[in-house]
Amino acid sequence: MRRYRSKYFPLRLIFQDEARFGLISDARRCWCHAPERPVCPVTISHQAVYAYAAVSIGSGQVDSLILPGVNTACMQIFLDEIASRYPQEKLVMVLDNAGWHLGKDLRVPKNMRLLPLPPYSPELNPMENVWDALREQSFHNRVFEGLDQMEAHLLSALQEIEKSPCITKAISDWPWILEALS
Repeated sequence: MRRYRSKYFPLRLIFQDEARFGLISDARRCWCHAPERPVCPVTISHQAVYAYAAVSIGSGQVDSLILPGVNTACMQIFLDEIASRYPQEKLVMVLDNAGWHLGKDLRVPKNMRLLPLPPYSPELNPMENVWDALREQSFHNRVFEGLDQMEAHLLSALQEIEKSPCITKAISDWPWILEALS
């Protein structure tokens, strides 16, 4: 077993989660001039893609990928991508207990360790709050003509989140996590 020393390998704590983005629209309240009533179109279709993302505690850096499903193969792609983005760092990835996170075929990269959250505890994962912020800012009262258009919009929204570490830092740097690190 190879030992990592923080002197040589900086530690990066990241929280990971997946989110489903589909063509079912999310109607929310909105303002309009009286006496008009707002029109919020909706659509119902079960086509979807999945966004995998991880937020780094302390820096607010978000790394994400859009993949076609939630399974061990897609999780492997995500883990390999994150590990390759931070080759000189020791990564501790905190995640939930989804079946594809614990699959026997999953090969965890050498510079990464997976730390599962307790079962049924999404409130402990700050990435859930990042998803909420992304949906609130970019996906309410919006209808897409097709999955390609929705995926392009999702890509654009994820790129904006990745460019805004100050915002995601404010959302994800919870006091109990920071206290545990110090």
